[in-house]
Amino acid sequence: MTAGTAIPLANGNSYGTSRRFRLTIVHPCVGRRIGMKRYIRTWMMAPLPAAAIAAMTPPDVEKRFYDDRLEAIPYDEPTDLVAISVETYTARRAYQIASEFRRRRVPVVMGGFHATLCPEEVGRYSDSIVIGEGEELFPELIDDYRHGRPRKTYRATTRPAQILTPDRSIFAGRKYLRLGLVEFARGCRFKCDFCAIQSFFDATQSHRDIDRVLAEVRDVRRPGMMIFFVDDNINSNLTAAKELMRALIPLKIRWVSQSSIHVAHDDEALDLMRRSGCQGVLVGLESLDPASLKAMNKSFNLGRGGPRKALQNFRRHGLRVYGTFIFGYDWDTPDSFDTSLRFAEEEGLFIAAFNHITPFPGTPLYERIKGEGRLLYENWWLDKRYRYNMVPFQPKQMSPEELAQLCVEVRRRFYSWKGIFRRARPVNRSGAYMFINYLLINAMHQRDIEGRNGMPLGDEAYTGELLEA
Repeated sequence: MTAGTAIPLANGNSYGTSRRFRLTIVHPCVGRRIGMKRYIRTWMMAPLPAAAIAAMTPPDVEKRFYDDRLEAIPYDEPTDLVAISVETYTARRAYQIASEFRRRRVPVVMGGFHATLCPEEVGRYSDSIVIGEGEELFPELIDDYRHGRPRKTYRATTRPAQILTPDRSIFAGRKYLRLGLVEFARGCRFKCDFCAIQSFFDATQSHRDIDRVLAEVRDVRRPGMMIFFVDDNINSNLTAAKELMRALIPLKIRWVSQSSIHVAHDDEALDLMRRSGCQGVLVGLESLDPASLKAMNKSFNLGRGGPRKALQNFRRHGLRVYGTFIFGYDWDTPDSFDTSLRFAEEEGLFIAAFNHITPFPGTPLYERIKGEGRLLYENWWLDKRYRYNMVPFQPKQMSPEELAQLCVEVRRRFYSWKGIFRRARPVNRSGAYMFINYLLINAMHQRDIEGRNGMPLGDEAYTGELLEA
């Protein structure tokens, strides 16, 4: 191509060699009520997918970033391409945003979990779609748009050779939760029935180079900051996890992550977690009912003494637990909530989640419930009637409304001040730093119970029609 050549773009403009190609990265919110002034604080972590897109972008591309939770999106600002990472809960809002850009003849590319699990749907609202992990695809996509030859579909056929370090410079000036988010591993080897992660990664896990992880931790850490390893299951591969923990010990950081329960029965791993600075882990307890756990493909939760023994082992090593429970499997009744709440309080969980199961597309749970004719909205994430915390299927032992209401009620009881102080066990208040965090985090969850309940998916004030390709 000769100097000064102009290349036509989908928005009617042209990209010439005299100026830089312009990319706009947008992080969509889950939804927004009319007149909503402040976004839900517990949902305000820095969006690593946006920073990952920025890191994949060639250095000579001009990048801009907008977070839909924090700021208005300038649809009329000149740009050559818009990139959006889409999750199921953000899909409707992502399509609203894409429609506004595409009405202005600006092309939109989408990727992320929902794009991989529902490619035909996402493809209807975007000019291009990235299926799978994008590290080795996105630079190619940018080059194709620069030269006026974009493809509709970019599909990863292998795992990326290197997981890039996110470009956090795009976050400058924005106030997120004070957590240092770092990724060590992607995916999980377990095949939980309800989990979209195992569907996306086909029950496999890949790991970043430990030296790169350590460098990133050093770069993001600040005095008093907690590092959050965002891995879906940091201990899925215990050999790799132990290697990371040994390397973290000299850094003297505080960190948290998510883990399957099996690590509780490995004393070496628990010791390494403690010595490397782990303060606690999110553990999917899910249910105390063996039949429900079997249906989830999580019967391993009951092994080696079950969850009580596992939680005892965590406490013995000074590790706090964020326990998650899900309700709505065929054996769950209203009594299941009282049983789970009593267990959570007796075991002194640091915090806990009490949610109904949500059939995410691409999961065995979704296909089973759909096959049984129990979906109330086939594509609940796009239905204008659907609100956050509504149950999109027909449970067997109670009504959808009762299931949703019982989830809210058990959260209120767990996060009442009486419940918070009842759970202030020695492990949760060991040291001033963790006790202050315990009170602050529980108070934040208490406040957000009502804020999330009934949230629309997408912007409730949006009056336009979704523009299909």
